[in-house]
Amino acid sequence: MTLAAGPARSIAGTTRFVRYAFMPNRLRYCGGDDNSTILEYATAGVREPPLVGMLRKFTGALPYLALIARGNGIADPFDERVVEAYWLGNELLERVEARELYDSLRDRYRTQLSAKVMDSVAGKAPAGARPHHSFHVFDVWRHADRTGGDVLAMLDSCRISWGVVRAVEAGELVVERSHIELRAGRLELGEPRSDRVTRLVQGKGFANEAHPGDVVSIHWDWVCETIDEPRRAALERYTRHHLRLSNETL
Repeated sequence: MTLAAGPARSIAGTTRFVRYAFMPNRLRYCGGDDNSTILEYATAGVREPPLVGMLRKFTGALPYLALIARGNGIADPFDERVVEAYWLGNELLERVEARELYDSLRDRYRTQLSAKVMDSVAGKAPAGARPHHSFHVFDVWRHADRTGGDVLAMLDSCRISWGVVRAVEAGELVVERSHIELRAGRLELGEPRSDRVTRLVQGKGFANEAHPGDVVSIHWDWVCETIDEPRRAALERYTRHHLRLSNETL
């Protein structure tokens, strides 16, 4: 049975997708050259066909969204529930068959990875990987998409992190959050420390109502949104789960 997304879910879905995809797009890591336009659409809370066309250029994320949507009988890959599952994590991830993820990975990366690495990456699907952004960062991107630089710092910036707001400043928030560290050959979450993260670009952002004590999600040092405790807990759970899987073949 296909579950149709209503207009509210559709608009909320594309808006939430942009909240997370905006900064890596601005940094030219993914998507097309539509940065200012997608920000305008999202901050206005508008979904129109041109926006969907722009978001389909995010070829790293879209196959995962399609997997989640198909596994849950949802027609729209940009449905809010699907978008939340990919970036933060929710119960929809558990309904995606391991075989579907396995086959998708092999199809997408068969020309980019050696047979040995492909076996390792795709093998994470039957081992318990889910089509969550943290899996893509810790296992797939680490082998397929990175190009030089400080790999540990890139992993930490690219995954979705969470932080507790300690102060609100002009265009920034001061937050307390954990970072990925390499300890005894394993990737681990370190002790929280104070950071400054960007909340406004061109006077626009997605956490204008954030106050000290709130929890925000962060991508490439950009504040994506404030999140409640269940969403924070889901993000931490899937992050730790995929760190454990990644460490098995680090």
